[in-house]
Amino acid sequence: MDGGRQARDRTPLAAVLAANSISTAGTSLTLIGVPWFVLETTGSAGRAGVVAFCATLPIVVAALIGGPVIDRIGRRRVSIASDTVCGAAIAAIPVLHYAGALHFWMLCALMALNGLAHTPGNTARYVLVPDLAEHAGTTLARAASLFDAVSRGARMVGAALAGVLIAFAGAETVLLLDAATFALSALLVAAGVRGIRAAEPSKGTAPVSLRTYRAELREGYAYLLGNRLLLAVVVMVMFMNGTDQGWNAVLLPVHAEGELGGATDLGMLTALFGAGGLTGALLYGAVGHRFSRRAVFTVCVVLCGAPRFVVAALTGSALPLAVTMALGGIAGGMLNPILTTVTYERVPEELRSRVSGALTAGCELAMPVGGLAAGLLVEGMGATGALLAMGGVYFLATLSPLVFPAWRTMEGPEPQVSSPEPCPPRPGPVARTPRSPAS
Repeated sequence: MDGGRQARDRTPLAAVLAANSISTAGTSLTLIGVPWFVLETTGSAGRAGVVAFCATLPIVVAALIGGPVIDRIGRRRVSIASDTVCGAAIAAIPVLHYAGALHFWMLCALMALNGLAHTPGNTARYVLVPDLAEHAGTTLARAASLFDAVSRGARMVGAALAGVLIAFAGAETVLLLDAATFALSALLVAAGVRGIRAAEPSKGTAPVSLRTYRAELREGYAYLLGNRLLLAVVVMVMFMNGTDQGWNAVLLPVHAEGELGGATDLGMLTALFGAGGLTGALLYGAVGHRFSRRAVFTVCVVLCGAPRFVVAALTGSALPLAVTMALGGIAGGMLNPILTTVTYERVPEELRSRVSGALTAGCELAMPVGGLAAGLLVEGMGATGALLAMGGVYFLATLSPLVFPAWRTMEGPEPQVSSPEPCPPRPGPVARTPRSPAS
């Protein structure tokens, strides 16, 4: 009987892990399918950069203002609604294309809608992990590592599948499959996450008003600005995510089309990076806690990103880049569990959605510029120059843990304090860490 109760207790965590992994696999399909679709239909790296800009700017907007909304609507409802809207937006792209009615501005608008809806759902699932871990009787560190590991495994599978499907069935098929993954993710959360208080709308919150909303929003940003370590994380990851967006949305697809074997190599390389990330996350979950967080993080963050830009710029074959991306993925896979654990330790449960929204907004602030800049750099100075320029930005950003003293405090939890600018009293709890570079 206890065994059945324990199994039932694990169901919500399993449902969220499964939903997030399926949604992440779908996102990998989009990550490869949309840039390839743009390159196939327009032949322009600049236009691929414009689409990347339109897709990521709403992500930042949603993260900037969405924290209190998640609390009031409820994390379960937000996750379901987010996946439903994203699935509809992605499905509309191939449907309109087949009908001969897809204009470039429509593609940009649909990707913007996808970006606007995607972030709240990711945040809602992410901030549930500590409560679901407790409900399942497992440790936070183990749940965080598992959350990241299954996401990376899904990313690997999605990337490999995207490369094969594009080669044999076209980018439009990849986008239709992505839409189906969003629908399945929504169904899993709807069916599996029940009876969890933290997943439901906050009780006893102040009446909805612009003043109250601003106060709740300000509370999350005030907490972030008052924590030097979290602020240092945000600034570093902001630059890394911006250059990663340029890599994923423009530089790697252009390199694969011009120097490598096309979509198949693109999918293979992305899958290898995901496989390395999965390996790194599992390694950290198994033995990482035995070592200094800061030492592991400092070494891995330097190795995870900049080398692939340099190798792609200086070589024209897939093998050196494949090895570099696999090793970089292993290093990158160890970053998210560390950042996740550090953030969960430092942010009180009642502020988690608001602070996580602020963290996400800061970390993703440069992503729209990264994709757009990569497209303009390729058209202005060629692929090699663009790779070296953006790789240099990445490398400089990863030196942060060696330079700034705030990183020395990441070894263990610090006392959780309330925001210096509290909202009106709320008797009930209210309430994602930044997605790290290799996410």
